[in-house]
Amino acid sequence: MIEAEALCKQFERSVRRGRRTVKEPFLAVDHISLQARPGEIVGILGPNGAGKTTLLRMLGRLMTPTGGSIRLTDADGRVIEGEARQKAAIGYLSGNTKLYPRFSIREYLRFLGELYGLDREQIRDRTEEISRVLNMEGFLDNRIEKLSTGQTQRASIARCLMADPQNYILDEPTLGLDVLSAEAVIRFMREQKDRGKTVLYSTHYLEEAQLLCDRICMICDGRIAAQGTPADLMRQTGKDSLREAFHAVYEGYLEGKDRADMEGGASA
Repeated sequence: MIEAEALCKQFERSVRRGRRTVKEPFLAVDHISLQARPGEIVGILGPNGAGKTTLLRMLGRLMTPTGGSIRLTDADGRVIEGEARQKAAIGYLSGNTKLYPRFSIREYLRFLGELYGLDREQIRDRTEEISRVLNMEGFLDNRIEKLSTGQTQRASIARCLMADPQNYILDEPTLGLDVLSAEAVIRFMREQKDRGKTVLYSTHYLEEAQLLCDRICMICDGRIAAQGTPADLMRQTGKDSLREAFHAVYEGYLEGKDRADMEGGASA
C-alpha cells in the first residue's frame, strides 16, 4: 500500500514585479493526502502542470518532499522502512526511463536479475514469465536501440517487473503507444491488480481511466480537487462520462479560484 499525508513540494519560479524579475516560492504539490491499497488501481488525473509527475516522483522515492509523510507497506501489511528497501518495493515507470540501448531485452533483464541477486534459473524463469505477460516473445532478443516506441515501453515495464515489487507507480504508461501496445500495458496493470499489487498511475486518456481505475484523484494546481470512484465522480457532477466529469470539476475549481482571488483583492 502507498499512503501520503499532507505531502508538499516547494520550488521557486521567476515572476515579473514591475521592471524587476524576482524569485517566488510556490507549491507544486500542496498538502496532498491519498491512499492506494493492494489490489487497487488508482488514477491521477489533471491538466499539464497540475503537479502529477512531481507527486508520483515523491511517492516513488525519487524526489524528497518539502513536507508531509509517505508510508509504504508490503503484502502482509508491514511498514517498509529505509529508503533502499522502499525503492526496491516500487516499480516506477516514466517517459524519461533510460535503458541500455546496446543490450537486447533478454540481456538487460539478465543484468537486472543479477543486480537483484537472482540465480540463473530464477532469471530464466522470470524472463520467460515477463515475456509472456507483455507479449514480447517476438522481439525479446532484439537490441533495445532497434525497438519501436511501443516495444521500448514494454521493455521499460519489463524492467519494473523483474524485481516483482508490491507497488507500481506508472506515469502516463500508454502515452503515444499504438493500440496493441497500449492494450498490452493495460492488460499488465489489470493482471498486477488481480495479483494483489498496488497500481498508481497518471494518464490523460480519460476513457482509459474510466474503464481501468477503481478510484480517481483529480489534481489542480497541486491540490486534490475531487476524488472517488469514476461512478462517484460522474454522479457528483451529474455527467455521463469521466471526461465530462473531469471538465466539470476543473471548471468548478477555476471558478472557485477566481472568486477567492477577487475576494482577496477586495479585502486588501
